[in-house]
Amino acid sequence: MPFIEAFRQFQFKVKRENFCNIHVSLVPQPSTTGEQKTKPTQNSVRELRGLGLSPDLIMCRCSTPLETAVKEKISMFCHVEPTQVICVHDVSSIYRVPLLLESQGVVGYFCTRLDLPVETRARKMLTKWKEMSDRSDRLLEHVSIALVGKYTKLSDSYASVIKALEHSALAINHKLEVKYIDSADLEAATLQEEPVKYHDAWHKLCGADGVLVPGGFGVRGTEGKIHAIRWAREKKKPFLGVCLGMQLAVCEFARNVLGWADANSTEFEPESKHPVVIEMPEHNPEQMGGTMRLGKRRTIFKSNNSVIRKLYGDVEFVDERHRHRFEVNPDLKHHFEEKGLQFVGEDVDGERMEVIELEDHGYFVGVQYHPEFTSRPIKPSPPYFGLLLAAAGKLPSYLLKGCRLSPRDTYSDRSGGSSPDSEIADLKYPSLS
Repeated sequence: MPFIEAFRQFQFKVKRENFCNIHVSLVPQPSTTGEQKTKPTQNSVRELRGLGLSPDLIMCRCSTPLETAVKEKISMFCHVEPTQVICVHDVSSIYRVPLLLESQGVVGYFCTRLDLPVETRARKMLTKWKEMSDRSDRLLEHVSIALVGKYTKLSDSYASVIKALEHSALAINHKLEVKYIDSADLEAATLQEEPVKYHDAWHKLCGADGVLVPGGFGVRGTEGKIHAIRWAREKKKPFLGVCLGMQLAVCEFARNVLGWADANSTEFEPESKHPVVIEMPEHNPEQMGGTMRLGKRRTIFKSNNSVIRKLYGDVEFVDERHRHRFEVNPDLKHHFEEKGLQFVGEDVDGERMEVIELEDHGYFVGVQYHPEFTSRPIKPSPPYFGLLLAAAGKLPSYLLKGCRLSPRDTYSDRSGGSSPDSEIADLKYPSLS
């Protein structure tokens, strides 16, 4: 009720042309009769009106498209035009929803109702979006990624990561299969206590086309992640480590290549003689609240030949979002590079290690930042895109062609550039002067 009252007052404060109320309502369809029921919508709109809010659009969630008679009935009893009753029925994939709304004139309604000064023109991005949604329905080839993490029982914990993988898989015309592996199940303790779970986890890992170790906090499961990273490195499996995943890749390399058996992060072992990952010096040790390095930061590429740089379009730097409290110990950098683990990306001051790549490996990449936060459906994140390309066996040919996809995988040229950002930049607004 406080929220509804706040909206009621807010609509008068900002004026009608700046406030649009969209009411989402369920239209049940009992399987016994198959009839679409409008009473829940009528009742909820009546109650909303009694509280001082009138819907501009009524979004009807239903399993099948709304029948014309049902739409007209809702229009009449809810005091809106039939064009203001929008049918949002179940579709094959979430990517079809924007197309569904566009086909019912929602964008045009917003332009009129909110007096948006946007030029109407043929939008290239919608063409591209339609191709993408069509593609998502007819994918035949599969690619599997083992996601080795601590919170795998709840997939929402890795929602951004899963979406970034989906975007990349769609871009190369493959259906994504994510194999969730609890990293603790890969550890020796699980072999003793629950051998079935242990062997099942390793079976999943060995059957995957690529390995992803995402970010996380706390010591539980870190040894299992290190086992997975070692397996990916030694078996030449495509690997991507994000944030903690990158830090553990450095720990694994220090232990098994440099021979530093006790190498660890001071987050997990403060007394380690080889602290390859340390707390950032500007932060107060032991103080957890508000001490993270957050937000968009610039990463400078130090190598012209790195795979990750090519995937980003051979740029000199990238701006990505960070969220971490620990970093790779810069004092030990030369030990790793002598053995083939290259730090190809650093921060603007050259003090923080941002990107690692392993020589003589198809795709072994670690990034300190979180590239999944900037991934978009038609514009996948380059580190994730590289992982999917490598997992599908397409990375060598992609790099050989100057980072271009084959015609079968590319979204059509009719739809112009692949970046939604350019579409937004192209919108024409009248001068305010």
